[in-house]
Amino acid sequence: MFLTALTLQAGYNAALVSVGAGLLGFAAGCVGAFVNLRRRALVSDAMAHATLPGVGLAFLVMAALGGEGRNLAGLLAGAAVSAALGLWAVQRLIRTRLPEDTAIGAVLSTFYGAGIVILTVIQNLSLGRPAGLEGFLLGSTAGMLRADAILIAAGGAVVLALLWALRRPLTITAFDPGHARMMGLSPRLLDALLMLLTLAVVLLGLRVVGLILIVALLITPATAARYWTDRAGLVALVGGGIGAVCGYVGAAISASLPDVPTGPVIVLLAFAAFLASALFAPQRGIVSRSLMRRGLRHRMAR
Repeated sequence: MFLTALTLQAGYNAALVSVGAGLLGFAAGCVGAFVNLRRRALVSDAMAHATLPGVGLAFLVMAALGGEGRNLAGLLAGAAVSAALGLWAVQRLIRTRLPEDTAIGAVLSTFYGAGIVILTVIQNLSLGRPAGLEGFLLGSTAGMLRADAILIAAGGAVVLALLWALRRPLTITAFDPGHARMMGLSPRLLDALLMLLTLAVVLLGLRVVGLILIVALLITPATAARYWTDRAGLVALVGGGIGAVCGYVGAAISASLPDVPTGPVIVLLAFAAFLASALFAPQRGIVSRSLMRRGLRHRMAR
């Protein structure tokens, strides 16, 4: 059954989910490389948690207008507005000289708590069709429609295209903002564009891995890639490759084992890739460095 899903023969919808998850993983790994370089991992976490109130409020609006409230594009639009508001709140708090991690913690917990309250209220209302909204917490591909998978895949492709166009300015800004200003670049604008790309990945990943785990898909593959190379461009490509494999294989495992959720499987595969990189990557892996030190001591003892 697993080989059937891995070769895209487990059904049309399962194939779409696997391809969409693979492309999402590639986009997340590539974007995550630049997020790591700019040390913005916690900001992406805050944005992910800040999406939850927007999902609930978007559902209420669409249901009040006579719909079932579960249109993915509408839910993602609400999540985008809420996440943007959360990011704005973090930036405003930082300008009051509050430490960044403190500001992120305050916004993250407040927005997440508000989202849980809104979802709880929705479950007690006879409005729309709220079943499945909790899937945005940990991801749920079981009820994903063809249009949903196409939206995720197309959005991932757009993110990759924009990241490719911005790769050089983002790299220069990440390593030397002062030099970027001398070249006529605006680090503040580029940071904002990077956060927009991160937000896009967060939104696209809500249905696949959920808002709690999407940060792991953004950060873990890129961190694993860092063990293999020092070049920013290669880190992005390797991180994207790891994310793509994890997304594709994780979706295939979930399709072959219906009771196993897709998001956690993808994240566990990403951690396995990180662990293997940390242990066995040449030059930087723990085992590799230990063997090199042992070989050096052996040569010196001669």
